[in-house]
Amino acid sequence: MKIVDVATWVVKLRAGDVSLGAVTGEPSPAAYYLRPPWRSLYSDRYETLIVRLTCDGGAVGWGECLAPVGPEIPRAVVDRLLAPVLLGADPRPVRPLWSRLTGLMRERGHLVGHQADAAAAVDIALWDLAGKAAGRPVHALLGGAFRDTVPTYVSGLPAADDEARAALARKWLADNASAVKLHLGHGVAADLATYDAVAATGLRVAVDAHWAYDLADALRLGRALDERGAWFLEAPLAPEDIEGHRELAAALATPIAVGEALRNRYEFRQWLSARALDLAQPDVGRTGITEAMAIAELAAAHHVPVAPHHSAGLGVALAAGLHVAAAIEAMPAFEFQPGPFPVANRILTRPLAGGPGSFPVPTAPGLGVDVDIAALVEDS
Repeated sequence: MKIVDVATWVVKLRAGDVSLGAVTGEPSPAAYYLRPPWRSLYSDRYETLIVRLTCDGGAVGWGECLAPVGPEIPRAVVDRLLAPVLLGADPRPVRPLWSRLTGLMRERGHLVGHQADAAAAVDIALWDLAGKAAGRPVHALLGGAFRDTVPTYVSGLPAADDEARAALARKWLADNASAVKLHLGHGVAADLATYDAVAATGLRVAVDAHWAYDLADALRLGRALDERGAWFLEAPLAPEDIEGHRELAAALATPIAVGEALRNRYEFRQWLSARALDLAQPDVGRTGITEAMAIAELAAAHHVPVAPHHSAGLGVALAAGLHVAAAIEAMPAFEFQPGPFPVANRILTRPLAGGPGSFPVPTAPGLGVDVDIAALVEDS
């Protein structure tokens, strides 16, 4: 069994709305936006990179990386750097291949960033192929599933004001949701007002501060969340500030959640050793399956639960995340993105089932999904 073709697609899909709600402001020439107070660029479309590995017997494996902005960059990495190593290789020994792929640019400082994102897409495709070759779902190859359904929380309430957010929260509560994560960072007073309005509906509430605060304001916010019994506080400080997060975690009862910006066990080891996070959130679209499981074992050794992050990735990344979430013992919940979810299913021949309360764990061989190539288009 040998890989004979590596194909890549840059996908940019339009939908009724973009992830996390409407965008305001003027677009750049590349149609990317800043969304103050958040620092990151966002797209007016759902962007991703899809990878297909084809073997000599006709079997195919699908992969996807989290590339919501500039998927052309990890595509170039796959096409120019990773594909020559993959061609002619047996896809079934995934971990040795992962070691080769991650070593290609490691000494040049590229174990993270776009190089890691590209490798994550390939790794997911390798696991898909390995599962299909074995006739088993990926979670079985990872040692087995701890659960048949993956519990979820609703990520975001994209509404104009707190009254509308509370109304949307009540809708989700009626649709079997039990928890929600608010995307905030708008100032301590404003964030707490939103929290109170939504918590009054009966949903369990977490806060994602999108790296917006300094330590003093994060402490003010966190102490107020302590009084309210918040579920967790995600990404409160600058993403490189391990020491600040350590101080914050030591001072608060509310768990500090971090992980979407991290891509490997070495990065997570620094945070875990420093006790700078209480809830680990690796995103399989940035780590790949192999590294996600290594991160989960490292977190387990530090008695830290893992709640996989899932952002604007489409159906392949979502399926990969569900397999990983099923195979982790201390896994309180998986992120459900209500806006991206129907878009994620647009590229699949059969949609994934699931919703605001839980996802069933896929049981078909490999990832359990197939991609509709005709849907891999760039919407104008």
